[in-house]
Amino acid sequence: MEHRGEPGQQYGQEHWPHPPVTAERRAVSEEESRRANGPDWDRYADEYQATHGDFLGDVGFVWGPEGLTEADAGVLGPLAGRDVLEVGSGAGQCSRWIRGQGGRAYGLDLSHRQLQHSLRIDEATGITVPSVRGTATALPFADASFDIVFCAFGALQFVADIATAVAEAARVLRPGGRFAFSITHPTRWMFPDDPTEAGLTATQSYWDRTPYVEVDDETGAIAYVEHHRTLGDWVSLLAAADFRLTTLLEPEWPPDHERLWGGWSAVRGRLTPGTAVFGADLAG
Repeated sequence: MEHRGEPGQQYGQEHWPHPPVTAERRAVSEEESRRANGPDWDRYADEYQATHGDFLGDVGFVWGPEGLTEADAGVLGPLAGRDVLEVGSGAGQCSRWIRGQGGRAYGLDLSHRQLQHSLRIDEATGITVPSVRGTATALPFADASFDIVFCAFGALQFVADIATAVAEAARVLRPGGRFAFSITHPTRWMFPDDPTEAGLTATQSYWDRTPYVEVDDETGAIAYVEHHRTLGDWVSLLAAADFRLTTLLEPEWPPDHERLWGGWSAVRGRLTPGTAVFGADLAG
């Protein structure tokens, strides 16, 4: 995903109504992250759906700005008859597509406004995605409720207590279940958030895991937070929760794809990866 003028890449949130902010790099708690990012997405949801809704599709599953679809990637495996949870479901486009494939998909999102958009699309398509408001670090579901848990750019970069979120995915999965997610490719944190050639020059350390924070200039409150982990961090997190990594995709930028999405662009995408897609299986 693509944030304003700093590394970290927040998925397209560059122009919504927002108070003046100052960018910082500093430690923040899970509570601070959640308190900032929920309202931030509420403010941005209308513009996000208006700007990117056609690309995402009302009944579509796109893993990232490159346009890689689950229909082509097959990261989740067979869907028919499976119980599926989408964490950070937004307007439910991915879950709606899964229901069209015969899966029983459910959504969860921190943003009330995004879930309202899910209801709007439910009415337009006739495909209902039962959804709840909640957080990835405290999933409101019983143990072993799902065959698949996934997150398509929806939540994990905004979570401070990421080990808890991964453990929660493991808890609600049945033995042998599938956990899959897409994030900004960790190497993108080295580069400024600029879709032009200027965004191809590394300006900070890949190993600096200090969160990116925006502070409201008027109130001093934290208005937005994003967290960075290295590829090695993600492998370790999955292993610690008894997952076996089976898939790591780094989608290439399609030659005829000219969409500009925040810091994602053909200029950058043809030279360096912007998205990483992980797939892992829980120990049986």
